[in-house]
Amino acid sequence: MRPLVGQRVVVFGMGLSGRAAARLAVKLGADVHGVDSRDGLDPIDGVTLHSGEPDETLFRTADLVVVSPGIPARHPVLVATHAAGVERVGELAFAARYATVPIIGITGTNGKSTVTWFTHQLLEACGISTFVGGNLGRAVSEAVGSDAQMWVLEVSSYQLELATGFRPRIGVVLNLTPDHLARHGDMTGYAQAKTDLFQSMNESDLAMVPTDNALLIAQADRYPRPRRLWIGRAPGVVRSGNVATIAVNGATHSIDLDALTPLGEHNRDNAAVAVCVAIAAGAAPESVQAAIADLSGLPHRMEVVSDCGDVLVINDSKATNLDAARTGLNALERRAVVLLGGQRKGPGFADLAPLLVNQRGVVCFGGDGQVIADELVEAGVHALVVQTMDEALATGLALAEPGEAVLLSPGCASFDAYDNFAQRGDVFRALAQAPRETR
Repeated sequence: MRPLVGQRVVVFGMGLSGRAAARLAVKLGADVHGVDSRDGLDPIDGVTLHSGEPDETLFRTADLVVVSPGIPARHPVLVATHAAGVERVGELAFAARYATVPIIGITGTNGKSTVTWFTHQLLEACGISTFVGGNLGRAVSEAVGSDAQMWVLEVSSYQLELATGFRPRIGVVLNLTPDHLARHGDMTGYAQAKTDLFQSMNESDLAMVPTDNALLIAQADRYPRPRRLWIGRAPGVVRSGNVATIAVNGATHSIDLDALTPLGEHNRDNAAVAVCVAIAAGAAPESVQAAIADLSGLPHRMEVVSDCGDVLVINDSKATNLDAARTGLNALERRAVVLLGGQRKGPGFADLAPLLVNQRGVVCFGGDGQVIADELVEAGVHALVVQTMDEALATGLALAEPGEAVLLSPGCASFDAYDNFAQRGDVFRALAQAPRETR
């Protein structure tokens, strides 16, 4: 690894990614300073911590500034840092400088966590050890020095903002629907951020995009060097029912997805892409086929958490936007009471009306529950309103008939009541699994 002995490294943002980057910089011999607006940060060996407003002088005198994903590149201190000629790099690209094995990078508005997780499981089942992380729980800096033969990374648009030099051997952009526009400005800016995944790839690398999104294709075309794979045609992957046809590396393979257990057509799409990526990365097709039956889903993504008196309770807390909620509704295989609510990202819930009108019921909860219900009522969908998710689940269980479901697919951010979607989902799971008399 290229040492940083004698260099001052400032890490801006001391969350999960920033703390991992700081520990890596210490291992590399740097004089490391961690900066965060919050007080009371837990100490890190070898790191000088600075809380409160960032000191511009500290940044301007650094040799390198490593930026956590939550800090936008347009932050005034980072703009001044750049003007002073100091290098700024995101945690993703910083860690990748020290990668000694191939990297797979997977992004998109929806499905990227599941495709990353499926790809990891397939490669492991085929005898290829992997580090799985990035936007999926473990910071990329934790991968440096590991024994993994490959890094499989979920990559967010925030991580790609300062990612010059980050080079996946296989890069995948799954889809693009409105999200994070406050950060990226508009859909073109969002598409540019996603396809910046391809910016440092070369002719020996593979860049995968969907055939049905002209904006993504146009932005991906800014980077013509990597070879193109397609989601929807050859070369790449085409799914028809339970069969994924994979055309990569000059060969074509058919993989049967019938044994896949995670719910929903979207998960068959996710599995088909993961199969393509795994085979492109060197996994044997016959081993991939054998591994399909053992693929497991992630928590908070159409996760069956309880069967309360023949009523299935499904946790889809990861549905933090309308498109993800639509995907969850489309995945239902039985009639349901649907729980929507939290902190909405804008109007548009009326667009869900065709998927809701024939469900057993709709219960809206949380900070924007009433506003969401008003939208739905205007669109012809009767919706009940409660205050908390606990009340929403209790109402859903009271309404649902045996053989039906209660689905939490909020279509909203969680920040009205929870730290993140995972905490919301954990609370929902615990409520669903509690003895009925304690609910």
